[in-house]
Amino acid sequence: MGYHKYKKIVDACLKCMALCTNCASLCLKEENVKMMAGCIQLDMECATVCYTTAQLMNLGSSMVSEISFLCADLCEACAAECEKHDNDHCKECAEACRNCAKECRSLLA
Repeated sequence: MGYHKYKKIVDACLKCMALCTNCASLCLKEENVKMMAGCIQLDMECATVCYTTAQLMNLGSSMVSEISFLCADLCEACAAECEKHDNDHCKECAEACRNCAKECRSLLA
């Protein structure tokens, strides 16, 4: 089963992982890095759980529901933090996080 069964979710997770990593990297270049610390931390956590979710889905893990729930929650938290900042990379990250959370929640419906 793996990838083909969960393709839409896996693709959303991998896109979110890439944009969260990009966001964290660009936040580190902001003038006031301390102000971005919470965003950077959530970006890194979200990227990690998105990658892990995609990997477990590809493997056909029996823990897909549990990891999808966690991924959706973390994506929503990351999106909420990114939406506090007025820059393009945070906005793009927030959009990817919201989409990933929606896709992960679709599995749980």
